[in-house]
Amino acid sequence: MLYPVFLKLRGRRVLLVGGGGVAAAKLEGLLAAGAVVTVVAPEINAALERRDVTLHRRSFEPDDLDGAWWVVAAAPPEVNRQVQAAAEARQLFVNAVDDPAHATAYLGSVVRRDDVTVAISTGGRAPALAALLREALEAWLPQDVDRWMLAADEARRQWKESGVPMERRRPLLLETLNRLYESKKP
Repeated sequence: MLYPVFLKLRGRRVLLVGGGGVAAAKLEGLLAAGAVVTVVAPEINAALERRDVTLHRRSFEPDDLDGAWWVVAAAPPEVNRQVQAAAEARQLFVNAVDDPAHATAYLGSVVRRDDVTVAISTGGRAPALAALLREALEAWLPQDVDRWMLAADEARRQWKESGVPMERRRPLLLETLNRLYESKKP
């Protein structure tokens, strides 16, 4: 069983091992999260050549992990294996893209709407299935979820001030959200 988690990477060093299209696809999400990204690969795709990314055109070395908070291995399996072994010695988690044998963490298929993020994982076994489930959730998730967030923020603030116990909050939140739509009923 996996333990789901969301990482705060803003201002934290992330090592991306690999210089191809798969690595380039992972880069955007890392930068959007505010990570400070270093890329290591003998050959580097032009899409990875950015001012805000540190590039090292060479093979992976275990010392590349020094100071990293998160590691993404998007290289051939033999390189991913080396990254995973070196990261294990430093107690770092590694997402080895499409290489579950050399991963200690898996990225999910992600739905983002406003500040709501839903991630789906198949434990690295079936990424295409995770993507199909993501598409279904995107279609199901309300377009106005930002209104839900605002209502939930305000309700939570009031409940904390009033000392409403945690176990009572969920049914109260459902009532709050239902009221958002009462004025729209015919």
